[in-house]
Amino acid sequence: MQLLSLEHKLLHLRQIFAAMDSVLVAYSGGIDSTFVLKVAHDQLGDSAVGITAISPTFPAVELETATRVAKEIGARHELIETDQLTIPAFTANDASRCFHCKTDLYQLMGKLSALRAQAVVVDGTNLDDLGDDRPGITAAREWGVRSPLVEAGLTKADIRSLARDLGLSNWDKPAAACLSSRIPRGITITREKLSRVEQAEEVLFAEGFRHCRVRDHGEIARIEVGQNELARMLDGERGTRISRRMKALGFRFVTIDLEGYRPGGVSIDPPRQAK
Repeated sequence: MQLLSLEHKLLHLRQIFAAMDSVLVAYSGGIDSTFVLKVAHDQLGDSAVGITAISPTFPAVELETATRVAKEIGARHELIETDQLTIPAFTANDASRCFHCKTDLYQLMGKLSALRAQAVVVDGTNLDDLGDDRPGITAAREWGVRSPLVEAGLTKADIRSLARDLGLSNWDKPAAACLSSRIPRGITITREKLSRVEQAEEVLFAEGFRHCRVRDHGEIARIEVGQNELARMLDGERGTRISRRMKALGFRFVTIDLEGYRPGGVSIDPPRQAK
């Protein structure tokens, strides 16, 4: 089987959008949904609209990025408000949390689609995502959401390369996830916990860290940064300054995870005790 070149994949993606009259893009400002919005806008103009859901789980810094990049593209961008904290199945924070979050989003987008002559709802799922346990993808399929990046056979690496070629300013933006992903499974998600995590991560962003998470373990803040940034965490007075600011948010202990950032780090099972 002959592998398609990036140019052929991009052409296929453009053809997918050209066959649609109008689209609503589930747009978070991450590179995947940004790339979808860019190509959709190039093909359909104002008939492609980026839809960003504002909720307590969506960091303000991500909203700023989404707004800025949509303006750079020149695409229509609309905000809708929602609150997953009103959904008990979501706040219970079990393995199906993402399913309930995405169901909430796609219900809202489905209503918008119905009001706009059945505009097609699309997301930023790429080929690599299919190998992970993604309850959100299940929700997308149940609500008839299409994934053009998957249909065009695009991987994450493909998307970053093409996004750079197309001049997207966030082509190398680190992956992001909603704030609830910082709270261990089984621990009830609350507005206060989400706010504290967001403020804690703002401390790290202010110190120049790009790829970071603050995992909330009650009294303990567990910091994850990229392996290439670990040394900077304890450089000079930075570590002391970070610890002081996070304790001011209510954490009693501030720790650094020596394994660095990894997806799903908050759900890692604790080590078994030796018998």
